[in-house]
Amino acid sequence: EASPQRGWEGQALRGTNDQDERQERSYESPESFGRRLSSQLTGCCYTYQSYSAADMCATYGQDCESGETPSHDSGDESCEQEGLSFIGVSFSVNTANGNPYSYQLCDQFPMENIIDRNYDYVMSMDEDGWLVGGGYKSFDYSGKMPYIDSSHTELLRIGSLDVDKGGTTIDQVYEAMNSVSFAPFSIFPEYLKGGGGHHSGDDDGDSGEAPSSDVTLIVSVVDTYDDDDSYSTYESFLDNLFEAMYEVNGGACMDDHDTDPHVSMSRGTKFKSSSHQASYMYNANLEVAVWQAMYPKGVPIGSKGYASFPAGSRGNKQYVGYGNLYFFFDRANITKAFRPNRDLTDDESYYATLFASSDVSSYYSSTTEIGFDYSGSGDGGQEYEHNPYSWKATMAMHDMTDGWDLPPNCYQEGETFFGIPLSSRSDSALTKADSFQEQFDFENILDRNYTYIKSFGTNHGWLVGEQIGNGAGSIVDKDTAHIPIFYTGTTNPDMGGMSLANLIKVGKRIDFGTLYIKPAFVFVDDSGHIKLQFEMDPSSALAYLYDNLCKELGIAWNYDTPYNKEGVYTNCAMHASGDRAKYGCGPEGTGIGGFCPQMTVAYAPRFQSEEAAAAYLDECNNYVDYWRSLYPSGVAVGTSSFCPSGGCLGLFLNRYDLFNVFKPDLGGSWVEYGESTLPPTTSPAPTWPGGCDEPHNFHLDRCFRKRNRPKASAVVWDSLGAVGQFTLFLLVFMSVTLAVSIFLARARKRRRKGESYMAFLMRDARRKGKKKKKKRRKVKGGNKDLEEAMLDGHSSSRRSKSRSRSKSRSKSRSGRREERAAEEGGEKSVSGRSRSSRSKSRSKSRSKSRTRSKSRKRDGASPRTPRDKKDRDPSTPRQQLV
Repeated sequence: EASPQRGWEGQALRGTNDQDERQERSYESPESFGRRLSSQLTGCCYTYQSYSAADMCATYGQDCESGETPSHDSGDESCEQEGLSFIGVSFSVNTANGNPYSYQLCDQFPMENIIDRNYDYVMSMDEDGWLVGGGYKSFDYSGKMPYIDSSHTELLRIGSLDVDKGGTTIDQVYEAMNSVSFAPFSIFPEYLKGGGGHHSGDDDGDSGEAPSSDVTLIVSVVDTYDDDDSYSTYESFLDNLFEAMYEVNGGACMDDHDTDPHVSMSRGTKFKSSSHQASYMYNANLEVAVWQAMYPKGVPIGSKGYASFPAGSRGNKQYVGYGNLYFFFDRANITKAFRPNRDLTDDESYYATLFASSDVSSYYSSTTEIGFDYSGSGDGGQEYEHNPYSWKATMAMHDMTDGWDLPPNCYQEGETFFGIPLSSRSDSALTKADSFQEQFDFENILDRNYTYIKSFGTNHGWLVGEQIGNGAGSIVDKDTAHIPIFYTGTTNPDMGGMSLANLIKVGKRIDFGTLYIKPAFVFVDDSGHIKLQFEMDPSSALAYLYDNLCKELGIAWNYDTPYNKEGVYTNCAMHASGDRAKYGCGPEGTGIGGFCPQMTVAYAPRFQSEEAAAAYLDECNNYVDYWRSLYPSGVAVGTSSFCPSGGCLGLFLNRYDLFNVFKPDLGGSWVEYGESTLPPTTSPAPTWPGGCDEPHNFHLDRCFRKRNRPKASAVVWDSLGAVGQFTLFLLVFMSVTLAVSIFLARARKRRRKGESYMAFLMRDARRKGKKKKKKRRKVKGGNKDLEEAMLDGHSSSRRSKSRSRSKSRSKSRSGRREERAAEEGGEKSVSGRSRSSRSKSRSKSRSKSRTRSKSRKRDGASPRTPRDKKDRDPSTPRQQLV
């Protein structure tokens, strides 16, 4: 439990002077935790119904009129919009712990060796996490954005792609790049450093927070010179590229100079302490020293694999090779690769394939010191250490472009949260996104034409969905609009968090009413982000939900401890168990808690001017006034196919991925992930009368299983799995092909002249039927012989009789065949020869029979004598075959 001397600012959460309120909170019984909040309220936000958006902005203490927000002016009036598109070198790798769709474009530098994925040194980062080393999977414990590896170094910033704003089109870039020639460039790793960052204003030295910074790998392009040339090949390439861009009428927003090559590894990074930062820098730079030992003169970057550009384009895979340059539409999207004008030399090929095809352990064992200076990490030489007991409830209202300050006993950050999904399909969005609401069209508060906004301070543009080919070159994302309510932190129990399964269990038991929300105003917050504020009503169903989430999942803090029936808790939630909605933001809150319903529209916009910023906010709030008049008491969002009754709660893995949805009134839950919906796994018994016949109970798992019971054949087929199904299909296919092959072979051999395959099939089938009938007759005759033989008491006599009979049959058959052949020949000489041959065969058979009888006598066997039925002794007992 936290020390009472270190905690929230404000007596209300420390313990107030009001003894009644303190006793009420301290002796709150477990039964009150589970009090039913369902259907308590049918709306919200009645107090300020007559207020306009501008009035609400002033009431909440925000500035929506002056336009005093961070703006940017490049000094070039002909460039009206900055952009992020560029030409560069990719260091992307595909690793086991990263995103499976990451490119493998760099076999030379194992970038995963210089990141801290296990959080041994790092406390937190911005929502993107590590930009190198393979990217992130969707279900990573940290909840980082599931992007592919986007590590790169820029060689030329193209900037905006909107020609009307001074930009350059993609076709112009392609034309210019195809007109220049370049040899494979070798890249040399210099050192890794910290510095920059400070996104949360924590660089003032007095905040008491751990400072944030960026982590960067400095690289250089190795200069090589042709014969009698005073300029290096790289410098000549840049000159030729600038000239080619001018010839295709490149826009004014393109940089007129080359950039300093570097690889941005992470942003907004906070280390646990200055000693942790020093240890990380040493270990990472020791790895860089190994790379320098392996590549003393640099190395061309590339891979022997295959890739398609842009990512996910089918049927467009091409050999990657070495020494390529790439056009990046944005940091995460390569659209085209440009190959060098020659293959690698023998020396270049040796170093380019050294790490991937050789044992490099000797380089690691022999490199024990760092032979270069990597000082200047950006911390100013100051010593610091994160104090988890300086955590405050207001930290829940977090700047997502910066790292978190974690509470006690939490050793890994996390972006998982409970919130209200607000995304919807839009014609301007690149990727598909399910519509979770149809009450608000957020396109009306965006500046798609960049009339007021010049660029963004991060690689992310509009968070409610970005356009294909947007002029700013922002990452093209689907709509991720949402209202975060309760940040649960990491889902790794070993690092102090709570597993995803336990979060779902607790969420299913929380009884809350329909969640109503009401827009208040649009503003730019202290971190420079555009946000849409929703009214904070401490008596609404949303506020009661927040109270219960704090009671059941909040961290133990200031004499308050959480309680839930599942008995599962976390140390990494960014909310205290004693926090309540009434301590939140707005005129009805005290401002010392973590409840403040907001939706982030964009990160760090750079406006054309202060006047442009004021005009943008005025336009947005005019439309907010329309929403306020349309929904005077709020609205429960949803669609006809998603939460049709409205007011559902979502569990997000991150702002990109909604995972689980909970209906109000204990109406059950279901999985909503990856643009698909799955039936609920566990949920309460039917809550409406009528059992499973009641439509309100159809979504519950017991009723779902009853109404959607799969067929047994479908269950068996699904149980085989992909491998089993493919094996069975292959077996059937092979059997069919074998049968067809056998039939064709028979048909070619036995088909009559001019007879079709189908006619042969019918004739062959009839012939087989006749053969089966003949076989049955023969079996019946054989049974009579067997019965006669069984009546004989001497087994030796029976064997002799059957053998002699079979011999005589075979002789008679052979004789008949020879006679038939003689008749067909029609010549007497042939007939005479057949008769002489028959006599010879008879004599031979007689001699053979005499030889057999002699051998039997020598063996002491009694001679066999045939016996007639009449001569059989009736007293001889019959033998039965068992």
